[in-house]
Amino acid sequence: MSLEAKPPEGIWGAVLLPVGRRGEIEWSALDEQLSALLESGIQGVYTNGTAGEFHSQTEDEFDRLTQRVAEFCHTVALPFQIGVSHSNGRVARERLARVAPLRPDAVQITLPDWWAPSYEEAEVFFAGMAATAPDTSLIVYNPPHAKRRLSLDEIARLKAGLPMLIGAKLPGGDEVWYEELRRKLPDLAVFIPGHFMASGCLAGGRGSYSNVACLSPAGAVRWWHQLREDPAAALDFEARVVGFMNEHVLPLAVEYCLSNAALDKAMAAAGRWCPIGPELLWPYSSAPGEAVIELGTAARRQLPELFSTSQ
Repeated sequence: MSLEAKPPEGIWGAVLLPVGRRGEIEWSALDEQLSALLESGIQGVYTNGTAGEFHSQTEDEFDRLTQRVAEFCHTVALPFQIGVSHSNGRVARERLARVAPLRPDAVQITLPDWWAPSYEEAEVFFAGMAATAPDTSLIVYNPPHAKRRLSLDEIARLKAGLPMLIGAKLPGGDEVWYEELRRKLPDLAVFIPGHFMASGCLAGGRGSYSNVACLSPAGAVRWWHQLREDPAAALDFEARVVGFMNEHVLPLAVEYCLSNAALDKAMAAAGRWCPIGPELLWPYSSAPGEAVIELGTAARRQLPELFSTSQ
């Protein structure tokens, strides 16, 4: 991506890993998923976020995945970002060096996460990543479970020294947080959680790396367009989405001791928009089949706008 290119916006879908019975990645099913994401009208895709299980991949799997996604996206002119995150910052830097020639629209980066870095160490880390691929745009991914949470002031300081830092994936906040975001980071493309897409984007966000798109990418895109055409209706729909998450998705984490990635894949399996099940790479647990079926039934009952009649 040219550093002068337009920053990302809209609904971006996670590339999820179809996992077979022996625990292997099913690459042919991945190809079908990419085609389904393209057909949904989504603004872009990204690999190796939490839902994409970057933390469980081998380096061979990482390379094969990124190559496959890059080739597909370049062929069909679909914007894509590659996650190069790793708890070991040196491995993350090596991943970035390998993917930069694939010309992603940006790369997503978390801070090293085994021992929480100081701000000064975070600055050294991002400067080193920028020097490794100076022509590649960077997105900072700083989720709620990160051991080192960056404040908006700290992100602004990072951006001041890194023109290639064009965006951030953040959990959002209250009205005070969004006011601070608009004031301190007006030129940064901040993406917020999918279930808060409407309120977050009206308050200053640019889009979402969307968990709602895990459930239905086409439905998430329709909701994005609704936000432009009828903001009040989009906000009303958000309240129902949040209610669905609280009533049906989050309880799965408690009942079955599931990770966030397991919840995202359970939603994708319940959505039935591509050939993917709820299974995660070893050693992580997944939602049982009956829970996925119940989740799909609840989603279609409470959020019918997300689905076509064939789903």
